[in-house]
Amino acid sequence: MKPWRSLAAGAALILLANAVALVGVYLNRSGEADARMVLTQRELSTPWIWQAARENSGIALALNWRVPVADAADYFDPGYGYSGGTPEWLDEGRMKALGFDLALVGDEAAARRRFERQLPRDVLLVLELGGDAWQQALQRARQNAARHEAARKANADSKQFIDRAKRAQEQLQHEEQASSRLFAIDVGLDRAALRARYPDRGRFLILRAMLRPRLEMREGKTRVAGYVSGLAATQINVPHALRPSLEPALREARRSALDPGARFELTLAVGQRLEPWVEAVSLTR
Repeated sequence: MKPWRSLAAGAALILLANAVALVGVYLNRSGEADARMVLTQRELSTPWIWQAARENSGIALALNWRVPVADAADYFDPGYGYSGGTPEWLDEGRMKALGFDLALVGDEAAARRRFERQLPRDVLLVLELGGDAWQQALQRARQNAARHEAARKANADSKQFIDRAKRAQEQLQHEEQASSRLFAIDVGLDRAALRARYPDRGRFLILRAMLRPRLEMREGKTRVAGYVSGLAATQINVPHALRPSLEPALREARRSALDPGARFELTLAVGQRLEPWVEAVSLTR
């Protein structure tokens, strides 16, 4: 093939890819948004590559979401997976309804491998902002801080107990001021059914995610579970026109997790294809 033909074919391929992307954006943003949520720096982060670069041509944000995990009784094991985890509410009945073959489950090692080697499934993940799961996280952190403070007073001369109480108080402060309030609370396959169950479009996001089968040992018994992770929307690009409002806040927010200085609120919209985009950014203090 002549060189000019190769160049023409390459250019045509690029144009086709761009056209497909633009059509996808149009279809996603056509009609009313599936959800529209106001988030802060607590629920959003930038990739390390952007943070380390002196100059950048764009900003891509990632959602900070959490998964409540069972049997985490102390702040040393706070019990919340960030951007993935095995939620307590994802039980055997739900895993079966999501299409996983529970007939493969067994106590022996070979049966465990057969079950966990099932292919992961695309699912719809429900994320709630500032709901019961977050309130439970706050309560757990407060109880931890109170328990360790009581232990410190009872062991006033022990550096070990003093250090533990200090760390528990720091954990509480982080939970109250900096940790994400966005929690995974449900998963399903039927978008309409999920939206009917969670109709508040300013409080609940429905996004595509990945679910893998998993078995856990609990009190000597095998428990069917699943590991949810891998949001399809791994990055959310910030429009060029909104970057001057966001960049100063991001730089300030990285200086301290507990006192991020300039804070921001970001309006995130989710379209008909369940793909999010940034609609607005404003600085707050």
